[in-house]
Amino acid sequence: MTWLPYAPARAALFRLDPEAAHDLTLRTLERLQQGPLRCLLAQPRIDDPVTVAGLRFPNRVGLAAGLDKNARCIDAWATMGFGFVEVGTVTPRPQPGNPRPRLFRLPAAEALINRFGFNNEGLEAFIANVQRSRVRQERRVPLVLGLNIGKNANTPIERATDDYLAGLEGVYPHADYITVNISSPNTQNLRTLQSDAALEGLLTALAQRREALADRHGVRRPLFIKIAPDLDETQIATIADALQRHGMDGVIATNTTLARDAVRGVPHAEEAGGLSGRPVAEASNRVIAALRRRLGAGFPIIGVGGVMDADGARAKLAAGADLVQVYTGLIYHGPALVTEVARALREAQREGRQ
Repeated sequence: MTWLPYAPARAALFRLDPEAAHDLTLRTLERLQQGPLRCLLAQPRIDDPVTVAGLRFPNRVGLAAGLDKNARCIDAWATMGFGFVEVGTVTPRPQPGNPRPRLFRLPAAEALINRFGFNNEGLEAFIANVQRSRVRQERRVPLVLGLNIGKNANTPIERATDDYLAGLEGVYPHADYITVNISSPNTQNLRTLQSDAALEGLLTALAQRREALADRHGVRRPLFIKIAPDLDETQIATIADALQRHGMDGVIATNTTLARDAVRGVPHAEEAGGLSGRPVAEASNRVIAALRRRLGAGFPIIGVGGVMDADGARAKLAAGADLVQVYTGLIYHGPALVTEVARALREAQREGRQ
């Protein structure tokens, strides 16, 4: 457990506007992480090492992208017991994102709806923040770092590949793995990149540039593709085949959903944007299971979407995921969730080996 009890902190934060609470939390973590008070955030990391995509993860629980878009709090997350942390999504150029309000709580459903639209300070500031991290400078704390890249809103969709290649070039020397986000519902037409022809062009370009960067830097960084939960079996099969054909190293399933069936009648349920939290768990697990059937054993899958407790995390592994990520669960349940989930997944793996 952290020294700071989460229940009263959550009660205070939930009295604030959701985005104001989000910004306050990140500012607080940023201030605490470099000083002696960082011990207030600390909790033991569960030791459950696993090798996925050639990387050794200290345990199976990660922070999902979107919570720390500008990579400001890497050191703070490192104290909370995560085995890996993914920051971003970053775009080549700074952009403000969509107009406010753009973040909504649905407490009755343990859910959030956001339509941020990749608001971030741009690639240059993002990389500078990664470089300032003590975890990255000193390498004393084992932590796998994923850097998540996207396209600018004002880049035409037919030029999207240019933005992804710029992002790949920029983050490549600083990442342990790189995630290509083609599944946010909050950037116009972005999800069309999951379709057959568009995906072929994007993955071809990424694979070629990655090989050039591997030669230049002397290291081959794994590439993960993040996909949506709102896909049918045919779309999932198309994506799975393309990932293998182009030598991608893994898939992250899934992003937020546009579906509202699970929250019908809940206040804010009709707000535009991506729904995350408990209601997306079933759709996410369906996509994970379909991917595992198509990809076979051994192809890395990171499961994200609706991990609110140990049972939710175990369901991700049962569906076929190798690792899990949390975001909305952290908002509702605090850092203790990281320890709870990591311990449960370690026990599940031990039971599976018996």
